[in-house]
Amino acid sequence: MKTVSLLSVLVAGILFGFGLSLATMIRPEVVLSFLRFQDFGLLMVLGGAATVTGLCYQIAPRLMQKPLFEPGFGQHSAKMDASTLGGAALFGIGWGLSGVCPGPAIASLGAGNWQALYAVVGMFAGAYVQGWLASQGQQPPLAGALPPR
Repeated sequence: MKTVSLLSVLVAGILFGFGLSLATMIRPEVVLSFLRFQDFGLLMVLGGAATVTGLCYQIAPRLMQKPLFEPGFGQHSAKMDASTLGGAALFGIGWGLSGVCPGPAIASLGAGNWQALYAVVGMFAGAYVQGWLASQGQQPPLAGALPPR
C-alpha cells in the first residue's frame, strides 16, 4: 500500500473515530440503553451511516474508473455459512453484554477511557486465536454449530 493510501486511511480513521465520539457511541452505557430499546439516538446514527455507505458502494464505482489512491476497486466474496452466523452471534452477544464494539472501543481509548483497553485486548486475543485455529486447519469453535446449507 502506498504512503498516500496509508495517510488517507489514517485520516478516514480519525474522522470515523471523531464521528463515533460525537455520536456518543464510545460510551457503553449509551450503547446498552440503545440495545435495551430505551434510547433510539444511535438508531439515527446507524441509519445515517448505513445509508451513506450503501449509496457510496453503489455510486462510487459507477462514477470513478478507479479509487483515488489504488489501482482498482476490490471485490470480496460473500458467503452465508455456519462460521459467518456463529461469528455474528458471538459478536452480538459480546456487544450486548459489554456495550462495546471494536471501532468505538478504539475511539474510546483515544478519548482517554482506559477501561476500554480490556475490550480491545479481548478482541485482539479472540482474533489471534481464530487466526491460529485457521492456520492449524481447524474450524473456530462455533463453525460447526449450524448445519451446512
